[in-house]
Amino acid sequence: MALFARFFRITAVFAALFVFAGVPFCAQADSGSAEKRSDTKVWRIAYAEGGAFSDYQRILRGVAIGLQRAGLIKNGNVPLPAGSEETAPMWAWLAENAGGRIEFVKNAHYTADWDSAKRETVKNRLTARVRRGEIDLVLAFGTWAGQDFALADIDVPVVVASVTNAVESGIILSVEDSGRDNVAASIEPERYKNQVILFHNIFNFKKLGVAYEDTPAGRSSVSLTEIENAAQELGIELLRCTDTFDISDTALAGKRLKLCHEKFAEQGADAVYLTLNIGLQPETTADILEPLIQAYIPTFSQAGQQDVKHGALLSISQLNMEEEGIFTARQIVDIVGGAKPRSLNQVYGGIISLAMNLRMATLIGWNPPLELLIAVDEFYQEIE
Repeated sequence: MALFARFFRITAVFAALFVFAGVPFCAQADSGSAEKRSDTKVWRIAYAEGGAFSDYQRILRGVAIGLQRAGLIKNGNVPLPAGSEETAPMWAWLAENAGGRIEFVKNAHYTADWDSAKRETVKNRLTARVRRGEIDLVLAFGTWAGQDFALADIDVPVVVASVTNAVESGIILSVEDSGRDNVAASIEPERYKNQVILFHNIFNFKKLGVAYEDTPAGRSSVSLTEIENAAQELGIELLRCTDTFDISDTALAGKRLKLCHEKFAEQGADAVYLTLNIGLQPETTADILEPLIQAYIPTFSQAGQQDVKHGALLSISQLNMEEEGIFTARQIVDIVGGAKPRSLNQVYGGIISLAMNLRMATLIGWNPPLELLIAVDEFYQEIE
């Protein structure tokens, strides 16, 4: 009976997350289809990001799929690069193959490579092109790009995606209102609070380890307020480990994060919530998680299934990422149709399913219940 009660708690959280905001995509696509508009303007789009991140690939793919469904491009079946987290190859493919009324401008893909000095250069170069009239819309992925272009003095639409919390980051004014006529973002209210609650419903932990950079940017980038709210609601203790992680030296960031994991094990953590961290690289994740494996501590990745592929026990699957891209595509469709970005719905609520690493489950001695496995969409047999 206890197992079934736990399962019902788990599925209740899923049910709360299953709600999809807004009307179905197909209905909006019909009302805003490219074929039904007399306007034939080709929209020249630029892309900006703080650096390579696997979620950006899947969200960008979702954008392309959504634009194709709406009839704004002819081919959105962009392949994901093998063995890379970069979006530049995807952008080059779209520039060459998408066609239609959305032009993915070939030389308008900008990345700061997670280098704060390069970030300013990216901002200045793309802003200058916008002001020269070369770009009609900016796609800004992640907190860095979202902040830089949502707050920039430019008058073209800026559509922001894949931000941990666009309100806490100062990108938009509120969930209901971006606060700027040319800006629209996507936000899933309490996404990370619900992740922590889901994680707790599975393991019923009392002490949760969380590592982050204790700066305004560091706290907002991991949506610390949501994590704290979840802890308060659940009556659990947060074990905190803070250090400087937002650096270009990913190896050093990884070493610092591993020290945090050693600290959590010594403090008796029952679980660890892996927040967004530059130190979690594909080739180092397994080593960084080793102190937690030795202590049989389960982990849930905030970032998504890519961390699960490389050793995290659980996270949200990639299906959620492509759905977010489709939501962003819907916003672009409405803008092309004449809507003001500020007037658009920003609340995204996608289909939620889990990713699980079965090898990690074995290493920490956890046998997942069959009832939980129903909610898993992606299984990884090994740690890659």
